[in-house]
Amino acid sequence: MIHVCSLAKVEETVARSGADRMLSLLAAGTEVVRPASIARENHLHLVMHDIAVAQDGMTMPGEEHVRDVLDFARRWDQAKPMVVHCYAGISRSTASAYIIAAALAPTRDEAELAWTLRALSPSATPNPRLIAVADALLDRNGRMIEAIQSIGRGADAFEGTPFALKIDG
Repeated sequence: MIHVCSLAKVEETVARSGADRMLSLLAAGTEVVRPASIARENHLHLVMHDIAVAQDGMTMPGEEHVRDVLDFARRWDQAKPMVVHCYAGISRSTASAYIIAAALAPTRDEAELAWTLRALSPSATPNPRLIAVADALLDRNGRMIEAIQSIGRGADAFEGTPFALKIDG
């Protein structure tokens, strides 16, 4: 199970879910305190901005970021949940949760997964750059991109409501 939340809800989400693994996707300079129940080796902190096209002074999500997410996910034994968070719990984290679920359940339909994401999180607006890179790395031939485009932009929100996404549907 993947639990998705904002930075402000990390401590609460980790405690409530019993997660022992955490993925943080934050801009440079944004600090995250790793909960005591998450071992250092079970925490991946990636630095990137929530952008889809290059901008001066900002770190665009790239292939190395997505490869790191995929490697981290594939080393997860799934015995306990994983928490995935970004600053708002709307874009980088929802994209990463979608990517992880797609990678770990390779026969799961991309569109079904995207619409499940939408049902669980009305505010989810998965970062299109992360999705496009993952689509290429996972040889999905545009299906992940099309699926995420089909759900459209999520409802406006300052912060997403925490939710849990099952890997296998």
